Amino acid sequence: MKIGIIGAGFIARSLAEHALAKGHQVMLSNSRGPDTLYSLKVALACETGTVQQAVEFGDIVVIAITFKHYATVPAEALRGKIVIDTNNYYPERDGNFVELDQQLTTTSELLARHLYASHVVKAFNSIRVIDLDKDGRPQGDERRRALPFAGDNEDAKKRVSDLIDQFGFDVVDAGVLKEGWRFQRGSPLYCEWFNQSQLKKSLADLTREQVIA
Repeated sequence: MKIGIIGAGFIARSLAEHALAKGHQVMLSNSRGPDTLYSLKVALACETGTVQQAVEFGDIVVIAITFKHYATVPAEALRGKIVIDTNNYYPERDGNFVELDQQLTTTSELLARHLYASHVVKAFNSIRVIDLDKDGRPQGDERRRALPFAGDNEDAKKRVSDLIDQFGFDVVDAGVLKEGWRFQRGSPLYCEWFNQSQLKKSLADLTREQVIA
């Protein structure tokens, strides 16, 4: 599979390494252009390009940029594509978004509203990079960590679920995209270690009142 990544920070690098290790093709991109990614290209042995090139390249496209810049992602170019949203909202970094502060919507719903013709799946946002790098384990390992994901399109969710599994993690479907609040920043489940059964129960038991805006 071809995976285009918009962003070249720590999460982007970790996901690129996982994908390459499983035989996928990867293209990294950022807003500054491929010339600024030369070191990563050499270190990871991946492809680099412009944002537009990464979008065109990917069967799946990962959004791994600072949340406040989500509206810069090219919407029409991503028409019909599966998009993995790894974003989290940090008001001290991103500025204040009233809809998020008042818990009227979620980061992924805002991205999906912008990417009106894409299939957005929220995933890989609720694990620290250091853990994403080291916690992946084979299927059946009793120490295998579970990760949540959410989305509105079942086919897209299946593709992303398969990818999470390949990267060494069990998966738990948290539901449609608006349920992404259950594992966003501010949730007591955010970046915590759970196995599959623990995560299923914790997601089901969680209430909105327990999540800090």
